[in-house]
Amino acid sequence: MSERAAPFYCPYCGDEDLRPNESGHGAWECASCNRAFQLKFLGLLTRGVQRNDSEGGRI
Repeated sequence: MSERAAPFYCPYCGDEDLRPNESGHGAWECASCNRAFQLKFLGLLTRGVQRNDSEGGRI
């Protein structure tokens, strides 16, 4: 996947006026609160997905 995933709102102030930042991949800046932040995918968790039914088993 080569497309950039865009956040919907600023994690600090909640505003939606976000722009890509020149710092690099995953960097964004909020025009409302004047903060810059970076989003990064760390990986998948090893514990798996939990089921919500009565069996309680793992998928």
